Amino acid sequence: MYPTLRDTLEQTADKYPDKDALIYPRRDQRWTYAEFDAKANQLANALAEMGIEKGDRVSTMLHNGTEIVLTVFACAKLGAVFNPLNYRLPAGEIEYILNDAGSSALIFEEGTREAVAGAREALETVEQYLYIDEDGPEWTQGFYERLSSSAAERPDTVVEEDDIYAFIYTSGTTGRPKGVVHEHRDMVEHNLICIGEGGIRRDDVGLSAFPLYHCAELQAALFPRIHVGATSVIHHDFDPVRALQAIDEHDVTLFFAAPTGWNALVQAAEEVEADLSSLRLGLYGAAPMPQEVLDGCMAVFDAGYLQAYGMTEIGPCGTFQYPEDQVDKRGSAGLPALNHDLRIVEPDGDPTDEVEQGEIGEILFAGPCTMREYWNRPDATEASLREADGREWYYTGDLGYLDEDGYLYVVDRKDDMIITGGENVYPTDVEDVLYAHDDVVEAAVVGEPHEEWGEQVVAYVVGDVSQAELDQYLKESTQLADFKRPRTYNFVDELPKNPSGKVQKFKLRSDGAEA
Repeated sequence: MYPTLRDTLEQTADKYPDKDALIYPRRDQRWTYAEFDAKANQLANALAEMGIEKGDRVSTMLHNGTEIVLTVFACAKLGAVFNPLNYRLPAGEIEYILNDAGSSALIFEEGTREAVAGAREALETVEQYLYIDEDGPEWTQGFYERLSSSAAERPDTVVEEDDIYAFIYTSGTTGRPKGVVHEHRDMVEHNLICIGEGGIRRDDVGLSAFPLYHCAELQAALFPRIHVGATSVIHHDFDPVRALQAIDEHDVTLFFAAPTGWNALVQAAEEVEADLSSLRLGLYGAAPMPQEVLDGCMAVFDAGYLQAYGMTEIGPCGTFQYPEDQVDKRGSAGLPALNHDLRIVEPDGDPTDEVEQGEIGEILFAGPCTMREYWNRPDATEASLREADGREWYYTGDLGYLDEDGYLYVVDRKDDMIITGGENVYPTDVEDVLYAHDDVVEAAVVGEPHEEWGEQVVAYVVGDVSQAELDQYLKESTQLADFKRPRTYNFVDELPKNPSGKVQKFKLRSDGAEA
């Protein structure tokens, strides 16, 4: 039988029981692999005692911490389905995701308490709430109390390679989140790819400061380190000064960050006295890396840099740009990952309808880490996964081309998704909330370049309303996360449209660039 995600932890604990596994300074926790494995068993048994069974969904609204790490591996041991939510989501978005997933339990903390409380009355299936901090609401149970009172023996649940490991929700083109269904084997395969491509070793020390609810930090950084027996230092959230100090204090060798994070580290390094010589590999992805930021990183850190390009649906890593290619192939997304095939085809065309080298088309991947399906979305699954030449191809919705050496260059997106600070924002999410304002006649949202965030959310509005009014309205809304809120408003007499009435957003982007 092929190993499962559960096996990756247990095998490591058997080989390196006394080696440091998790270091969490916020709670002064330092656990060996034997302790980590035992605590994951305890949480799995605690969940079972609360009625959670194989296949049930366990959701989290957590910042980084040992709690979210224990939860994912407790689910893996129990055969439950892990469902991490972005801790910045408001009540309305929490309601939709948990009801769509049919979640049975929710684990949350002080920082997400208000949003969870606001969503609670509308949650249709959640029966158990675990609170990781002190003085939780009366309708919750204490995470650490349940953990400490449960047995440390592994549950006897049979977990197999094709069992579901997680539902990870990502926004779709309609603006409604879609649940990406990944199996255990997907993650084990992805671990091996990341270990091989990144050269991750058991003597490495990685720092997890970017969100573990996100597949990049969780599946491309933390999981591979656990698989090989490396040590992981966990920060509750990203602070560039504390991150630099942690590199010094813990001799961190591996660190992943979105380009905005690397830029913040470069800026903070001028003010922080820290020995950064231990860092040997900086990983980045989730958004394009501006060349000036990469140049700044190379000046501050004597490390190699590895870029990964992909998306939640494929693992997430589909290509890698290696350290030796950072200069010669600047601007590229690299070469296909191990065991992956990559094609550029006519947009929405057949997987065999490849374009000529150098021509722009839609990017397709076929690999062992591709999702099973979108949960409860058969039409979306059928549109995104197609079989050809004995393989299943995933349609990314991104446009790109291959150079003469086979390196991928991503040039645009078929849809209008905005990536700001590594977070995906779909304009329809924002537009729907804007349209609900009584004084907004029309609204269109686009992404425009931003030096720090890659892109910023910009709204074009027709209506008798001010920027201050709209900004306050969106801040008070429970239907829109703060990172999706427009940072710039342009008030216009009308929106440019084609003869069928569709807004021509490319004209808005062009006008914004000229302005």
